[in-house]
Amino acid sequence: MTAEFQNSRTKENLMKAFAGESQARNRYTFAAEQAKESNLYVLSEIFEFTAEQERAHAKVFYDHLAGLAGHNITVDGTYPVDAADNLLDLLHMAHHNEMEEFEDVYPAFAKVAEEEGFLPVAASFRMIAQVEQNHAMRFQHIAKLVEQGQLFAAAGEDVWMCLNCGHLHKGKQVPEQCPVCQHNRGYFVPVDMAPWTC
Repeated sequence: MTAEFQNSRTKENLMKAFAGESQARNRYTFAAEQAKESNLYVLSEIFEFTAEQERAHAKVFYDHLAGLAGHNITVDGTYPVDAADNLLDLLHMAHHNEMEEFEDVYPAFAKVAEEEGFLPVAASFRMIAQVEQNHAMRFQHIAKLVEQGQLFAAAGEDVWMCLNCGHLHKGKQVPEQCPVCQHNRGYFVPVDMAPWTC
């Protein structure tokens, strides 16, 4: 641990980022539970997938603080309260928060880290900001599908995958239940959004 790092703004920004990513992970885990209760497994999986990436971001920021092990870092921060009964509202809130990190928060933190001479930290802030943009676009895309009634239906014939058993369904909309495993339609996702497809 260098004295310069111990007295830096970068140290504080790393702790703010760690706290923010940790909170985002929990918010998305809560949203995933809410989606599951609404029989929208696909939304639950999207929130869980993103939550796990937020955990990975938190670890990157925390690892940069390893030289301060045994110390406390005091920070002030502003963090969102994303509580809503409507999953569409949660998707919009998530999109907003991710864009804020991408456009404002992490670029500002990167600039400070660079000015203070902590170039690896600046690089982490910039790279994670790009991932946050991907998260924002993911949430925006899913919100648009929900708003347009296209989460489980399409204008033309499409291919959908059951995320439980892998069954592929061709049609303009998904069935109420998967004909293979009998899971409800909330398990279906357009095949081009399904993980690990060829």
